[in-house]
Amino acid sequence: MQRPVITVTIPDAVKATGMSRTSIYEALKRGDLTARKAGRRTLISFADLESYLASLPTFQAGA
Repeated sequence: MQRPVITVTIPDAVKATGMSRTSIYEALKRGDLTARKAGRRTLISFADLESYLASLPTFQAGA
């Protein structure tokens, strides 16, 4: 049985991650995130969003 793909819209991705709308679109343009279109809606897989966030560098205090 295949697991369902949970997706979020761009505004929901902004709320969920704290990233700006521009940052999300830039990640999409670079290919760091993948989006799908459903009519006029742009959808991002929640799993892809989690993977992208996990790939970001960690904060280094004093660096």
